[in-house]
Amino acid sequence: MKEFKGRVVTPGTVTAEALVTHGGLNTLASFQKALQFGDKKATCGDQNNPDLYGKQMLGKALCLPQTIGSTTGGMVLYCACSMKRQPACMLFSNHIDSLAAAGAILADVWLEDVTMPVIDCLGDEFLEYVKDGMKITVKEDGNVVVE
Repeated sequence: MKEFKGRVVTPGTVTAEALVTHGGLNTLASFQKALQFGDKKATCGDQNNPDLYGKQMLGKALCLPQTIGSTTGGMVLYCACSMKRQPACMLFSNHIDSLAAAGAILADVWLEDVTMPVIDCLGDEFLEYVKDGMKITVKEDGNVVVE
């Protein structure tokens, strides 16, 4: 078990299974099936991300360095939350980009009954340590426990 301290972007507490990518998350490509084609499990559709492609993102602790892709990233995250097809939380080793932050913050403020804690600045050691399937607990203060 190891604990990491990050910066709270959107608050909340959750425990979920880790899903890890070492490449950037292209939000549009990853969530396209969930948003346009009715995939309720939010199966990652980004063929350029071998860590995530074909895996269910719904309800997972999504561990990543950063998001990449188009300027739709924030809206895609917001829409995934509004359709209740979001990860349990998003845990960034790096600083979150402004677009992803905007989507997460707008979902947190505008949507009722939707939680998706987002923590950034967890560091490279976090992403090296965490593996798919590990149990992740996110605390309100930005501490992330990996078991």
